[in-house]
This record gives sequence, C-alpha cells and structure tokens, in this order.
Amino acid sequence: MKKILLFLFFSLSLSSYSQTKDKIDTTKLFKELTDQACSCIDSIPTYNRIKDSITANISSCIDDKVGAYKITEQFANLDLSNPTGEKKEINVTLNLDKKSKEYKEIYYKMEKYLLDNCPTLKNKIASNNQLNNNSISKNQEALDLYYLGLDETKKDNFKGAIEYYKKAIKIDPNFAFAYDNMGICYRRLEEFDLAIDSYERSLKIDPNGLMPLQNIAVVYTYKKEYKKAVRTYEKLAKIDPNNPEVFYGIGQTYALHLNDSKKGLDNMCKAYKLYSMQKSPYRADAEKIIQMIYAQMKKDGEEDSFNKILATNNINSN
Repeated sequence: MKKILLFLFFSLSLSSYSQTKDKIDTTKLFKELTDQACSCIDSIPTYNRIKDSITANISSCIDDKVGAYKITEQFANLDLSNPTGEKKEINVTLNLDKKSKEYKEIYYKMEKYLLDNCPTLKNKIASNNQLNNNSISKNQEALDLYYLGLDETKKDNFKGAIEYYKKAIKIDPNFAFAYDNMGICYRRLEEFDLAIDSYERSLKIDPNGLMPLQNIAVVYTYKKEYKKAVRTYEKLAKIDPNNPEVFYGIGQTYALHLNDSKKGLDNMCKAYKLYSMQKSPYRADAEKIIQMIYAQMKKDGEEDSFNKILATNNINSN
C-alpha cells in the first residue's frame, strides 16, 4: 500500500522580517522542548491504569515536542535576509511522517535524553497501580497509615515507612499494596529475605499480583540466585505475556549472569519488540543490551547465530 506522507506548507513574506536574523540555538531549543516533554509526562495520571495506556500518553508528550522541534529547526536553517527589500515568498516543506527516518532520529534522541534527565519518566513507567479486589484497604484508618508510609518512602525513610505499613497491615491483613510497598522498602534496605517474604504475603492475597512477582525476580537477581529469578520471570510471563519487562529481565539474566548469550539475545529481542510496539522509552535499554550481546557473540565467533536469532524475531540486524 502506498505510504501517505504528511506535509505542512508555509508561505512567508520576507518583508515582515528584518534583513538579518538571529541564529537559533538548536541545542538550547532541544533541551527546552524535552524539559517541556518531561513536565507533560509528570502530569500523566497512573492510578488504576494499565501500562500500555500510560506509555501511549508518554509517547504523545514526546511526539508533540518532536513536531515543534522540526518546525523550529527548519526555520532556523532558512536565510531570511532581504537586502533588496523586495517582497518574496519562500515555501517550506515540512515532513512530519512519524515513520520517516528523520522523525524517528529526533524522537529517539529526545527519548534517550528523557531517560537520562527526567526521573518522573521512569516513575511513570514503573508504576503498577492497577487495582484488584484487595489492592487497597476499605478501612480508612489502615489507608491513612498506608499514605503516611508512602510519604516516608518518598523521603527515603524506609525504616519509618515500614513501621506505618506494618500498622496498616495489622488493621487490615488483606491490604496487598501495603505488603508490596513494604517489600520495596526492605529491598532498598538490602534486607532481601524480608522483601521476598513481604511480596509472598501479597501473592497469598492476590496470586496474580504483577508487582510482587516482578519484584521477587529482581530481589533474586540481587541475591545472585539467577535461576530462581528466571523461573519467577517465566511464571510472570504466563500471567502477563505482553510485559516487556519480563523478557528484558530473562534476557539480561541469561546474557550477563548465566553466560548464555543465545537465550539472552532471544529474550532481549522479544523485549525490544514489545517496548517498540508500546512506544516505551526502555526500548533504548534493550537495544544497548543487544549491542553488548553482539560484542560477546562476535568475540566467540557466533555472528551467524546472532543474525539468525534477530531474523527469527523479525529484527533487522542493522
């Protein structure tokens, strides 16, 4: 099917411009626009929303700024000087096709900048606040203590937060989110066994809880129990087969810790494709791991295997 490109046309009268024009600093412009994209991302609601919907909103924030950057950059490259004073017209053709190489290059550049410089981006992507029956307590006193725990967690006062979560759970033993957040605090305090115990208590309340399962896999990685980490990710994959974090975790574990480049690459390719489909900025992280795996497989003389695995996953080796 013939591709339809989107074009914008501008007619500019030079008589409305001075004979010289100020040089536009595209580096400064890029930073200003990506910072605006970060503010847009910060305003995205995450409560009781699926991850795909959140990443779509993030992508929209970036798309808006890519378009603004391309328009301004195009004008920055025009010579608008008019020494004769004659009235002239300049037609500017601007290609805003999101599938074009030029558009993608700017989009990915902004995406990478945001990953490195916009902390709220990672928080939004990592949020897992979709509610199940026992996710949030219906007891107001337990809720109040839970929110006090969240406040302390934000201050990195993990020990103080744990005490609030414990009090909330004492009032409502089926408060799954309290166990989940207590597990996060224990993990950050490097009390890994207590973290796993908290997550497992959450899973007894909600056996299909995505957040505790994913975090158990992460904790096993910290404990260097890599095979247990893989098994946990595989269990999560059965519940949430379109979650790229699952395949990223498996791929990273095989490639970096279990010395199995082929399994690592196959899973990382699956993660990369899912990230791309969901327009997740973490696509860039998967790409980095794939490049690392390529370096290792090239060193081991397995370039053919590398290319075959990419082909199997319908990924261009370039």
